[in-house]
Amino acid sequence: MINTVAPAFLIPVLFSIFCIFIGIFTARKDDPASGVTGLTLESFKDNWSSDYQNTNNAGIPDAEGDVHWNFHALVGLFFPAVTGIMAGSNRSASLKDTQRSIPIGTLAATLATTGLYLVSVLLFGAVATRDKLLTDRLLTATVAWPFPAIIHIGIILSTLGAALQSLTGAPRLLAAISNDDILPVLNYFKVGDGSEPYLATLFTAFICMGCVIIGNLDLITPTVTMFFLLCYSGVNLSCFLLDLLDAPSWRPRWKFHHWSFSLLGASLCIVIMFLISWSFTVVSLALASLIYYYVSIKGKAGDWGDGFKSAYFQLALRSLRSLGANQVHPKNWYPIPLVFCRPWGMLPENVPCHPKLADFANCMKKKGRGMSIFINILDGDYHDRAEDAKAACKQLDTYINYKNCEGVAEIVVAPNMTEGFRGIVQTMGLGNLKPNIVVMRYPEIWRRENLQEIPSIFVGIINDCIVANKAVVIVKGLDEWPNEYQRQYGTIDLYWIVRDGGLMLLLSQLLLTKESFESCKIQVFCIAEEDTDAECLKADVKKFLYDLRMQAEVIVITIKSWDVQLEGGSQPDESMEALTAAQQRVSDYLAEIKATAKKEGTPLMADGKPVIVNEQQVEKFLYTTLKLNSTILKYSRMAAVVLVSLPPPPISHPAYCYMEYMDLLVDNVPRLLMVRGYRRDVVTLFT
Repeated sequence: MINTVAPAFLIPVLFSIFCIFIGIFTARKDDPASGVTGLTLESFKDNWSSDYQNTNNAGIPDAEGDVHWNFHALVGLFFPAVTGIMAGSNRSASLKDTQRSIPIGTLAATLATTGLYLVSVLLFGAVATRDKLLTDRLLTATVAWPFPAIIHIGIILSTLGAALQSLTGAPRLLAAISNDDILPVLNYFKVGDGSEPYLATLFTAFICMGCVIIGNLDLITPTVTMFFLLCYSGVNLSCFLLDLLDAPSWRPRWKFHHWSFSLLGASLCIVIMFLISWSFTVVSLALASLIYYYVSIKGKAGDWGDGFKSAYFQLALRSLRSLGANQVHPKNWYPIPLVFCRPWGMLPENVPCHPKLADFANCMKKKGRGMSIFINILDGDYHDRAEDAKAACKQLDTYINYKNCEGVAEIVVAPNMTEGFRGIVQTMGLGNLKPNIVVMRYPEIWRRENLQEIPSIFVGIINDCIVANKAVVIVKGLDEWPNEYQRQYGTIDLYWIVRDGGLMLLLSQLLLTKESFESCKIQVFCIAEEDTDAECLKADVKKFLYDLRMQAEVIVITIKSWDVQLEGGSQPDESMEALTAAQQRVSDYLAEIKATAKKEGTPLMADGKPVIVNEQQVEKFLYTTLKLNSTILKYSRMAAVVLVSLPPPPISHPAYCYMEYMDLLVDNVPRLLMVRGYRRDVVTLFT
């Protein structure tokens, strides 16, 4: 209806303008007492220079008035007169051909109104005295031909036409923002397709009436000007970024365009804002920033490919290239965990990841900053399970966002878990943004659930990480891992057995940055042979930690040779029972594979691979892990968390035997991290 009656408002307005110009050219020159001089060069010269006045709140010149005007203030007052140039864009849904109509209509409106305003300023400056220009609020009606009432009618119709256009355009814009879920607080204004936004129209009308009731448009126009300038600067900035960054999708139909024009336009908008009122500008920018922050936190809007996203993409590419493929210096090293979400498959199908894995991944990053990659492997054929993988990826991504973890979700379909992980560890990541630490939970369930395939998968993953030069962190007791609100007390104990590039030390320091562990202290236990100079070793380690700028208490534990016969009597009864049970299980397993090999006439095989079993060496490994476990229980039973070096799987040993070693190592330790570094330093050493 408004579009239909628009000509009824436009024609009288154009006729009024025509009458004004006729009146200017026919103004009488024989009545200077009225202030209307007709078109004279003298009036033009007298009015050419500026003479800013003080006015009262009604805008009438008053030497004692509270309002002082200058050029910048008048720009803010006048600017709303030129803000109709985006009316076509705001109502683009009503246009038949937006790509053709918006550029032509916008430019034509800009040129026509600019020419009309400039000519009007020059003609009025030549047709009346300065005092008449300042005091006659309806000079257009005074000079109009044939009588002032025509101008009064034109002003009323112009106001009604503009107001009705705004009262139909603004509510639709508000409803569109609401439908896109950009601002959740505006959800009340949502409407269906083709429906009228009644609630948004009432809200818009309420705002308009509130502004009218103020009774002085001079107080409102600077505020309106600020928001229009912000809008225009945003549009210009988006065009500038898209053109400068050469986005493939940026193909404007209007060919006479260059990024420098957009940058100039955005800069002019900001400059004009500060010239009009720096205080209004600061408030407007702060309000816009708060809205942007609110949208980024609460909004659920889709991605429309804005200019900033294109800038982020180009910046990421440039940063990735600048990182290169060379090793990162220890000062710039960041942990990038590859979190194995469901390696042992004992979670409900609708749970994409262990609930505590994201908490632990955050503990490996300083202040939660950094990237984690959460992966799952689906067994099967890719063609058959592609849709399942997409659904699982979406579910895992939702979990990551829910846990407020900076990370990405990846789902891989592979014939089996071993092949899937081997592909992931070789290809995941780009350049120096490849994951450098593999994180997974310890398979505590394997014997309880009689999952005989787990040992070979577990050992295979560790060996793949060693070959791919990835660090490994295995978490035992993940169910008891504290969240950010569960404060821990006591110590973080490190059992430093082999050189790992400082990864274990770095992890302990990262744990201290979390609220849950900030009250803990670090203890470093060094395991040494009996004939080692303990005091010298302690001094060396203390000096090393000092050079690393790390605070920790150093404790050297001297242990006799790993000989079960020499120390068997010194072990607690429960430890010896665990050792005896492990020896019996290993013995039964070895007897089984030997019987199979003898029956089939093949070399000794385990998990489809030839193995070499030295029973004396197996016995030594069992006792070594038992001794280390007893030491941990003796010194660290009350520790908040224990970190210990992860022993590599012995070459040619059956995976089953390695799992027995690990079970002895972690037995009765409630919260344990087994850490294996890789062939490089991750901490800086300044001496």
